[in-house]
Amino acid sequence: MYDSADRNSPFDENVPAMDMSLLQQLIGQHAQRHPLFENITILGCGYVGTALAEYWQEQGHLVTGTTTSPDRVALLSKTVSTAVVMKGNDLRVSSVLEDRNTLVVSVAPTGFQAADEASYAETYLATARNIANALSDADNIKQVIYLSSCSVYGDRQGAWVDETARIDSLDRKSQLIYEAEQTILQAATDRQKVCVLRLGGIYGPGRELVSMFGGLAGMTMPGKGDRFINWIHRDDIVGAIEFARLNELNGIYNLVDDSQLTIKEQVERVCTHYHLPAVDWDATKLSLQRKSLQVSNQKLKTAGYNLIHPQILV
Repeated sequence: MYDSADRNSPFDENVPAMDMSLLQQLIGQHAQRHPLFENITILGCGYVGTALAEYWQEQGHLVTGTTTSPDRVALLSKTVSTAVVMKGNDLRVSSVLEDRNTLVVSVAPTGFQAADEASYAETYLATARNIANALSDADNIKQVIYLSSCSVYGDRQGAWVDETARIDSLDRKSQLIYEAEQTILQAATDRQKVCVLRLGGIYGPGRELVSMFGGLAGMTMPGKGDRFINWIHRDDIVGAIEFARLNELNGIYNLVDDSQLTIKEQVERVCTHYHLPAVDWDATKLSLQRKSLQVSNQKLKTAGYNLIHPQILV
């Protein structure tokens, strides 16, 4: 639930489209030195990548989007200019970088089951190494935006963390994501900016919090419910990516909202809003999930980004 990986799951045609009006204001934010229209590649058109592609196509950009499933090409082709079946570690990745100005990397293990370390190594680290090699010959790429996860920070027992926090997670999966980040960042040059966005848990249309927490209604859960979970709405991921592109961001930025609520507080909001039975907490029993931290988004806000949804929507 906390892992912010954007699952490359099958398209759901019932997921509401982006509200383009929410992002129009971003076009004018420090958007100097940029051509009106760009050629853009989104490596990994899952939940976030598809919404991003839809937004950019609406703005007139030429968007190439990749998917790992041949069955999704027809539907993806309705959203992007060019749809390509490709994994991130495919050596053909250089072909989707030719004559492109911006590259967004939004990859995650496929499927809904928990991925093992081997899947993480292949999806994140092997992809990052492959892209870094390809970027060395892609002088046309001016901006790379890599979507990562706040899970790299590990468990901080509720403490605050920012982008300067030391990463020494004991979780091998989190370590692999961090190593992938560092590999991508090494591709940065004076002419090629690389921005890593560390995302909180992703929610939004089709991924509402009630679908995640509603099943707990009326139950008694172990622990105090004092674990902090950081969230970010899909609209703000799209907005922050556009902001990073327009402002040529370089380096690491956390992307979470301002909520900073415990899981108990989040569940209470959901249950109250949907008139569901309250959840009780049994402090005498140990919670099985103890990853807890409060992630600072101040660096991105200082850069000038204004959250579309600063508080979680229930």
